[in-house]
Amino acid sequence: MIKIYNYGEVSNSEIFARENISANVRDIVSEIISNVRKNGDKALFEYCLKFDKAELSSLEVSGEEIDEAFSLVEPEFIEILKEAAENIREFHKRQVRTSFIINENPGVVIGQKVIPIEKVGLYVPGGTAAYPSTVLMDSIPAKIAGCSQIVMVTPPGKDGKVNPVILAAVKIAGIDRIFKVGGAQAVAALAYGTESIPKTDKIVGPGNAFVAEAKKQVFGTVSIDMIAGPSEILVVADSTCEAKFVAADMLSQAEHDKLASAVLVTDSKDFANKVSDELEKQIPLLERAEIARASIDKNGKIIVAENNLSLAIDIANEIAPEHLELCVDNPFDYLDKIKHAGSIFMGKNCPEALGDYFAGPNHTLPTSGTARFSSPLSVDDFVKKSQFTYYSADALKAVSQKVSYFAKKEGLGAHAKSATVRFEKE
Repeated sequence: MIKIYNYGEVSNSEIFARENISANVRDIVSEIISNVRKNGDKALFEYCLKFDKAELSSLEVSGEEIDEAFSLVEPEFIEILKEAAENIREFHKRQVRTSFIINENPGVVIGQKVIPIEKVGLYVPGGTAAYPSTVLMDSIPAKIAGCSQIVMVTPPGKDGKVNPVILAAVKIAGIDRIFKVGGAQAVAALAYGTESIPKTDKIVGPGNAFVAEAKKQVFGTVSIDMIAGPSEILVVADSTCEAKFVAADMLSQAEHDKLASAVLVTDSKDFANKVSDELEKQIPLLERAEIARASIDKNGKIIVAENNLSLAIDIANEIAPEHLELCVDNPFDYLDKIKHAGSIFMGKNCPEALGDYFAGPNHTLPTSGTARFSSPLSVDDFVKKSQFTYYSADALKAVSQKVSYFAKKEGLGAHAKSATVRFEKE
C-alpha cells in the first residue's frame, strides 16, 4: 500500500528520498563498455545472446525487415503514428534557433553560427515494453535540426526481430540506420563504434539504470542529452478532483518500472485516503500489476499539505519531478509558480499519457530532480554553436591597447603582445 505522509510531521529527508544507483551497476557497466571497445561486434553478438536470448546473424535491420514490419501493423495505428508525428513536428519546429551577425561598429563583425551535430545516436528502450513513441520523440527533433546521420539502437526480441510497431515508427520518422542492440553495450557501440555500428557524436534517449550509467561513463567521449533515472509522476490535486482519475494517472507511470515513482501532493487528508483506496482497487486490474504494485509499495507516496495548496506547489518544486500534473481548477493561475518540472500537464483533463504519445511536447525528460537545471529533449540537443569574430586593421588598432592592458592584468605577456605587434614600428 502507498505511504501517506503529513508534511511537517516527518523529516524532509524521508519525504524527498530517491533511489540511488548501486556501485554494482557501475562496475557491470564499466566491464561491458571495456569489452565492446576491445571486441566490437563480437561482444555485441555475445551480449545479445546473453541478455536478449537472441542469436543474430546481422546487427543491422534491413530495409526489407522494416517494410515487412510496416505491413504487419494495423492501418489504424499507422494513421495514429502519423498524426502524433505531425504534432511532435509542429511543436519542435518552433524551437529552431537561427544564426546571427552583429555589425554595428565600423570594421567589426561578430556573430554565431548554429550547426547541426553530424552524427547522432538514438537509444530506444525495449525489454518489458515497446516504445514507438520514443522513436518519434528522439528522431523528429534531430531531423528538424538537420543532423546528417541518425543511427538508432534498440534491443531485439528472442526471435531476433525488432517489434513491428517500433519499425513502423522508424519508417514514418525516416531514420537512416537501425541496429538490434540494447543496454549498456549499445551505448558503448554508439560512443566508440564497432565494425557495424558507426561512432556517433551524441547519444540521446531514455533507458534503464544500465543505459543511464553507460551514458554517464561515456560522456566526454561523446555528448549525451541527460542521465535519466526511473520514470516519475507527481500530481498536485485538491479535494475537488476525482480520486479514480488521479490514481489512474499515478499508475500510468508506476507500470513502467518497479523503480518508477508516483507521488501525489494534496491539501486534503480525506482525498489522500480516497486515492490510496483507488490505487488498491485499480492495481489488480492492470496487465502490468506486478510492476505497478512494486512501484507503488516501494517508491509511491502521498504527501498531505493540509489545507495549503500553495505549500503543495512548494513541495512539488522541491521534488522537481519529470512529469507534473496540476489537477486543479484554473491551472494557469499556478503555472508561474512552478519552477522545477520536466513537463507540466494543466488541469483535470490532461493525463500525462497525452504527453507520452500524442500532444507534441517531448517525452524524454529530466528525472531524479534534475529538472532543477535541465530541460526536455529538444531541437537544441541536436545542434551546436560556433562563434566568429572579424576586426579590420583600423578596428583592431582602436582597441589594441585595451586588450593588451587586460592581458597584462592576467600576467599573459604573449597575449598582450599579439594585440599590439601589428602596430609596432619596424
